[in-house]
Amino acid sequence: MRIRSLGVIDDAVVELSPGFTAVTGETGAGKTMVVTSLGLLLGGRADPALVRIGAEKAVVEGRVTVPADASAAVRAEEAGAELDDGALLISRTVSAEGRSRAHLGGRSVPVGLLAELADDLVAVHGQTDQQGLLKLSRQRQALDRYAGDAVAVPLAKYSEAYRRLRAVSTELAEITTRARERAQEADMLRYGLEEIAAVEPRAGEDAELAEEAERLGHAEALSSAATAAHAALAGNPEDPEGIDASTLVAGAHRALEAVRSHDPALASLADRIGEIGILLGDVAGELAGYADDLDADPLRLAAVEERRAALTALTRKYGEDVNAVLAWAEESAARLTDLDGDDERTEELTAERDALRSELGGLAQALTDARTEAAERFAAAVTAELASLAMPHARVSFAIRQTEDPEGVEVGGRTVAYGPAGVDEVELLLAPHPGAPPRPIAKGASGGELSRVMLAVEVVFAGTDPVPTYLFDEVDAGVGGKAAVEIGRRLAKLARTAQVVVVTHLPQVAAFADRQLLVEKTNDGSVTRSGVKVLEGEERIRELSRMLAGQEDSETARAHAEELLATARADL
Repeated sequence: MRIRSLGVIDDAVVELSPGFTAVTGETGAGKTMVVTSLGLLLGGRADPALVRIGAEKAVVEGRVTVPADASAAVRAEEAGAELDDGALLISRTVSAEGRSRAHLGGRSVPVGLLAELADDLVAVHGQTDQQGLLKLSRQRQALDRYAGDAVAVPLAKYSEAYRRLRAVSTELAEITTRARERAQEADMLRYGLEEIAAVEPRAGEDAELAEEAERLGHAEALSSAATAAHAALAGNPEDPEGIDASTLVAGAHRALEAVRSHDPALASLADRIGEIGILLGDVAGELAGYADDLDADPLRLAAVEERRAALTALTRKYGEDVNAVLAWAEESAARLTDLDGDDERTEELTAERDALRSELGGLAQALTDARTEAAERFAAAVTAELASLAMPHARVSFAIRQTEDPEGVEVGGRTVAYGPAGVDEVELLLAPHPGAPPRPIAKGASGGELSRVMLAVEVVFAGTDPVPTYLFDEVDAGVGGKAAVEIGRRLAKLARTAQVVVVTHLPQVAAFADRQLLVEKTNDGSVTRSGVKVLEGEERIRELSRMLAGQEDSETARAHAEELLATARADL
């Protein structure tokens, strides 16, 4: 990562080891800013107060190696991001005014997308993050994850049956609770369909009748106009001396025909006049036929208006025109079929619901059995790890129980509450010493003990957890001495199968790191700058001495630091 203008850090590059990286430094030097930076890259909340005083913006850039077939890489590529030699380039900018921008693989993306990828990339554990382990839902998820396919397979079947049961129950409840409304709706639809059926409208009939009514209403004027137009074109038999258009055009055509051989241009005009004569004859014939066929019967006009009134009564209620009325009738008939089938559908849904509840009970029992078996193995493995973390007498166990509910499903002869993940309430219990009753870890563990329980859980998960990177932010608080050495040893063990980053104040933990980063600050009198550098050789011994005794040059502290490093190297 490269961090610029974030908190006390002016400009620093943080290069993490593929294995175990320890981040150390004096209080206030900016160790937490390293964690904050990673949080920003993973879609965390952007607080403008984090921007360094005097800077316009804070910028965090990171390069994260991701397998091409990993879900995070696939999701990133779907968003248009490109992998750079097997790595995702992530950038987050926070302005002093509060604006935040995110870039992924060279593309601007919503911050929410970074948060989506975070679950597949990094597991963050801090003094506040570890509180998630206190939630019962998280404890059940942890147990299910540890159990693997033994729980995942029946859980998938259970989830499918559960979703179907919810859908069936919702539909059944709707039919039952809305029975009166549905009956009223059915009566309304039935009345409307009967009214439409009585009229028997045809598609487009209203438009046809409107045209006919217009024609019948003006029959006399239309007949007179057609007769006059016909006389103007073809002559009036009652006036043989009259001049009509056809006669005049025929005369013009004959005049040109007589001389057409002398000029092609005039011949072309003669042809065009001939075409006009033919067209006039056709129009005159159609006008004569129109006048003869025109129906001026007032009884027909009355019948048309009556029919239009019947259709208008339908369009006022069921659609803007007859076609819309017919569409309403088709949809309503289908809806009425559904409503009329309520009784039959209710019986079908009730039978399906009862069958699904019975199936769900069987799947829930299989889930409980699988969780119980996995819980014994999980608890034994975590207990063994705690023995190595200076809690030799602590015992971890799981309480798996169900809650009676008359509306639930039957499991093992009892009717119990159920949910999307089964019927089990899973709770992690801790007995810190012999004779102490197992108690929920929220009540039975101190802060330091809870940190060790969490670390033990993660070590047990090592190799099976899909998350490639773990970040521990001072989870070793409240721990010291031999316990601290064992925490360092266990973190090193976890780092064999995953990348581990630890912000720590304990030299016993830092000594086991593959790489130790020092966050240090200097003050030039006006601006505090903080940098991050890799410690090696003498520098690392000096930092461990400072962490041990608060004195970098203490011979005793140096000897102890060298001993810690030697012990850590001997374990690797």
